[in-house]
Amino acid sequence: MKMGLVPNDRDHGWVPYVWLVFMAFFIVPPIFAPHTTARDWQITIAATAVFLVLYFKLFWTGPPWNYVLIAGMAGMGLGLGHINPGACVFIIYTASFIPWAIPKPRWAFVGVAGLVTALGVDAAFFHAPSAFWMPATIVSVGVGFSNTYFAEKNRTNVKLRMAHEEIEHLAKVAERERIARDLHDVLGHTLSLIIVKSTLAGKLLEIDTAKAKNEIADIEKVSREAMADIRNTLRGYSTYKLCEELQRAKSALESAGVTVESVATELTMSPALESVAALIMREAVTNVVRHAYARHCGLRVARNNGNCVLEIEDDGRGGDQAEGNGIRGMRERVEALGGTVIRETSAGTKLRFEFPLAAATNGTN
Repeated sequence: MKMGLVPNDRDHGWVPYVWLVFMAFFIVPPIFAPHTTARDWQITIAATAVFLVLYFKLFWTGPPWNYVLIAGMAGMGLGLGHINPGACVFIIYTASFIPWAIPKPRWAFVGVAGLVTALGVDAAFFHAPSAFWMPATIVSVGVGFSNTYFAEKNRTNVKLRMAHEEIEHLAKVAERERIARDLHDVLGHTLSLIIVKSTLAGKLLEIDTAKAKNEIADIEKVSREAMADIRNTLRGYSTYKLCEELQRAKSALESAGVTVESVATELTMSPALESVAALIMREAVTNVVRHAYARHCGLRVARNNGNCVLEIEDDGRGGDQAEGNGIRGMRERVEALGGTVIRETSAGTKLRFEFPLAAATNGTN
């Protein structure tokens, strides 16, 4: 980890070091003063060292200890102003730190006003030299109030930057979830189909070589399509047609020895929405092939009051089984569209998905 005298913050940069140039107003006067003593130099050097500790410590310290450090810096200025008028820079530094230490602008104004009041009391009751309290008062008011504006602007920018970073993070998470869902649907369907067709081809080899070769050719075709689907999924270019998915579903079910009854109404929907519907159909049919042990399966696509309705019903084992990743993925897709999912498992399994045909589809693929 890279360490320094100030935090590695892009809002700071080298500016805190540049600000130290104003310490010349405190260090230079003893050089040209006609009667500077060794004690004066000892005080100047010690005060400079203490100030630098307070100064850099303030960049690392939060409430309430930063208030103690600021009070110490102001006390140095008020105490040393009677010896060296250049100590007014300590007051000015204090005024510049107050708005950054106090998050609410109203209380930052109160802090600067309190500092100026302390200068007035020092001048009125302790006879502080005018060369100290006048520049300290004028510059502190200007620096304190202007820094209040800049500090508040900086806090707003930090919040906006954090919000932007959070949005980017959520977008990445959503994209990862989309890829995970799509890969689950694509690979689950494809691997199930390959297993079914491989098993069927193995059985046909000794009975009907020609049909076995056809099944093997289908396996090659399905594998190539899967590779293309995976590439498109990772790129975010994947689009699917519901009518084509219905044909694939019927082929997969029939290859698994399941009788299929399909009823489909032609629907008009956006490509993105149709891709969601196709992937839902794919995953639902994959579950039938892999888990249901069904003999019959009904596929239905219909319209209901401006909604798209998908129904997949089988006469398999059913049962009140916990939802797996596939069902959860389908539910997430549909609920993201403002739709509903009904799952019945009393006699076989029936899944009913209903969602608006005019649904927004950002991020649901």
